[in-house]
Amino acid sequence: MAFVGNINKSVDVIMKTSNLFEPFPDAMANDTAFLDRMHCYVPGWEIPKYRPDYFTNELGFITDYFSEVMRELRKTSYADAYSKYFRLGNNLNQRDVIAVKKMVSGLVKLIYPNGIYTKENIAEILQFALEMRRRVKEQLKKIGGMEFYDVNFSYIDNENFEEEFVSVPEQGGGKLIPEGMNKPGHIYTVSHGKSGMVGVYKLETQITSGSGKFDKTGVGSERESKESIDTAFKYLKANSRNISGNISTTTKDYLIHIQDLNGIGMTKSLTLSSLVALCSAALNKPTVSSLAILGDLSIGGTIIKVEELANTLQVCLDSGAKKVLLPITSASDLVTVPSELVGKFNLIFYQTSEDAVYKALGVE
Repeated sequence: MAFVGNINKSVDVIMKTSNLFEPFPDAMANDTAFLDRMHCYVPGWEIPKYRPDYFTNELGFITDYFSEVMRELRKTSYADAYSKYFRLGNNLNQRDVIAVKKMVSGLVKLIYPNGIYTKENIAEILQFALEMRRRVKEQLKKIGGMEFYDVNFSYIDNENFEEEFVSVPEQGGGKLIPEGMNKPGHIYTVSHGKSGMVGVYKLETQITSGSGKFDKTGVGSERESKESIDTAFKYLKANSRNISGNISTTTKDYLIHIQDLNGIGMTKSLTLSSLVALCSAALNKPTVSSLAILGDLSIGGTIIKVEELANTLQVCLDSGAKKVLLPITSASDLVTVPSELVGKFNLIFYQTSEDAVYKALGVE
């Protein structure tokens, strides 16, 4: 069975606000058990519209003949055509494996009906099949949450054991959190945005000689976001001596710029991350590489634990984080996170805001 139809918004908007199954009737659009049985989602937006020069004047098969060929090929299966060269990664469950095998078999019949193909041919087909199935799982993850967390599909070469991960283009190109060291004052935090979705936010801090002025940009008119950043600077002014004697809030001017990298709306949980960014810039010391900062700080200095830890860690993984700075109060919630997901990170726990700054900057 195949469904053919249009999405009602641009792909960019859907990726930020809903899911690709939204146009289905309500009884189907949120039924994850039904949607999980879909093997493939073909990205129609990547297929060009018909043009006159796409048609040929050469000979072709009439429909009756081609249909008979396809009917005859149903007796043959190429579902395991890839197994001679590759094996599937650990993130594919049984339904994923069945979907990928059926797509591989069908594509081999269409492209190489004589059964003659090379390793490179199969690699191309396998990548396509994994992308098509992952697109389904990405939507299920948005609808059903952590039940469908295992979306990082891959295949492993039987000869050199190299693992190749397959991405979904519309989810974004490169990783939002890059590998390697960032500039001092540049950090990444992951938290809930205004829309309720979990996203990645980048903070960039600049310092100039001055008289202790503080400003922030990128938050627009979001009052709670502004207040959370202001709280960070007030906290720094009151407690800078406890962090480092080299931090001055009277002879320097500070500017923080916030970027909503997923376009889901600004977050209000910016106090702790802003404090780390300010200290990183003030000390001219970058954070440890590939770090995502989780948790927040109240106006009274209390550490606030992470909401929906499993979903937040999944966003960290999808965004490229290798290390996660996590409040110790969230340690008890790790039992709700799949062990395979926890194992993807170097978790760095902190107890106080000062402890968070030290560990983010790699200071013992």
